[in-house]
Amino acid sequence: MKPKTAFVSDFDGTITDDDFFAYATQAFFDDKALEPWRRFKAGKQTHFSALKEMFAKIRVPQEELDAFMRKIPVDKGFIEAAQICKEKGIPLYICSAGCDYYIDFLIGDILQKYNITLVTNHGEYSQKQGLMMYKPEQNSPYFDGNTGISKAAIVQKLHREGYEVIYAGDGLPDYEAAWNADVVFARRDLLVKCLENGVKAHPFKDFGVINAYLKEL
Repeated sequence: MKPKTAFVSDFDGTITDDDFFAYATQAFFDDKALEPWRRFKAGKQTHFSALKEMFAKIRVPQEELDAFMRKIPVDKGFIEAAQICKEKGIPLYICSAGCDYYIDFLIGDILQKYNITLVTNHGEYSQKQGLMMYKPEQNSPYFDGNTGISKAAIVQKLHREGYEVIYAGDGLPDYEAAWNADVVFARRDLLVKCLENGVKAHPFKDFGVINAYLKEL
């Protein structure tokens, strides 16, 4: 009997080509606005607080923000992955240290259509206050003080429920989740980190490789 399988995917830089933060940096931030990110990289500020501080500086009209978000490319193969998972009864989770505001904008219809569970921070936007991010409550099973949500906790929860877990990601915040997963698809910083630490990972450029694997389950 085949073991039950669940699929957990990062969003920024995995389902999209690059991070929302990277696109926002090009569109909205000057060098001074990036100081919180430099403090985070130096270990002087949390990942969540750095993003929160920078995203709050986006103060453009709603129409301009919407036009900006529409240009963020979503991997077309992700919809096929969602279809495969639904057909095979594979629970599909998206986890992000970003926020639901732009994820819902980009793929909210897909989340609903394919019963995808989104675990991320909450976001709200107004031109007066900017893009505001909020952590989950501390009693959330996925709470993490540094990033807002713990991707590894999602993998661990699925293991407790008897699932083997496939994980896909691209960044260093994905490493702990990848280390806990049974099968890993990785690129960019996550792939380098996995290789450095002996964590077996399948390289991927897009969801075509992941979808081929899912079809064989």
